[in-house]
Amino acid sequence: MHSFKNDYSEGAHPEVLKLLLETNMEQTEGYGLDPYSLQAIQLIKSLIQNEDADIHLIPGGTQTNLIAISSFLRPHEAVISAATGHILVHETGAIEATGHKVLSVVTADGKLRPADILDVVQAHTDEHMVKPRLVYISNSTEIGSVYSKKELEELYACCRENSLLLYMDGARLGSALCAEGSDVQLADISRSTDAFYIGGTKNGALLGEALVICNGSLKNDFRFLMKQRGAMLAKGRILGIQFLALFRDCLYFRLARHANEMAALLRQGIQDAGYTFFSESPSNQIFPILPNRLIQKLQQRFGFYIWKEIDSGHSAVRLVTSWATERETVLRFVDGVKSFISNSF
Repeated sequence: MHSFKNDYSEGAHPEVLKLLLETNMEQTEGYGLDPYSLQAIQLIKSLIQNEDADIHLIPGGTQTNLIAISSFLRPHEAVISAATGHILVHETGAIEATGHKVLSVVTADGKLRPADILDVVQAHTDEHMVKPRLVYISNSTEIGSVYSKKELEELYACCRENSLLLYMDGARLGSALCAEGSDVQLADISRSTDAFYIGGTKNGALLGEALVICNGSLKNDFRFLMKQRGAMLAKGRILGIQFLALFRDCLYFRLARHANEMAALLRQGIQDAGYTFFSESPSNQIFPILPNRLIQKLQQRFGFYIWKEIDSGHSAVRLVTSWATERETVLRFVDGVKSFISNSF
């Protein structure tokens, strides 16, 4: 049974494992001060065109979000997030456990816009309420949508005008950057956010995220805060070596493009079969609306999540492709959809 449940079911790309193995017996400094981590950080600085940025390699996405957001905010300050936001729905209240309220906004496509931000800011008027201070977005979003350069710039301008920080969750940033029609590059994100992270776990690494802090006022003592939250690995080289392997020859982007291409093939096959989608997603997550009877049939051969009940006979499911998804597997899924239609007549 093949799983379309996520994009981290496989281990790591062979090039990542190869470099880990080649360097395995070398002795290096610990805690991310090894030459491989420093090379990876310098390489990322070149790609984002920002030598002044601070970059920290952290094991996982939830840990990165928790440490970054709790470090950037004072105790009375809150986070604005789309109602579908990962920190609100799928991180077990990690942010709120640090004492920071998450203020949710319902959006049609998972993306926040300036008007959404202003509504929240204007609703919080005085010291008897939490103070909105940070805007959390993810790219791609939890329902697969992707921010354009214009949308990102407008959002950042709104944040600056209202003394807000803009933070981007980049768990699937590779997929967003390589999505069809995307006009955003890493350097654009560096110029239009206060901080963001580049996800490795969901794009070919065994584990690891690269947090990029662009705003100088947020940099002080961050390694202290990482250590306090258990995010500073003694064998920090494990993270550095992986990011070096991913970025030294553009492997990161090749893997993301492959995941997107497999999702596009899946999307087209399902669309050709006559089915519609819960959201418009050019990334590696798609959300087709299928008959429940077809879902039951497909679940006998494929793993995936039911995302939302649409009506008594239909549900939206989430299908996620990865750097390792094979074309033949996608075609088998599409054949299963088409055979159900043929047998229904």
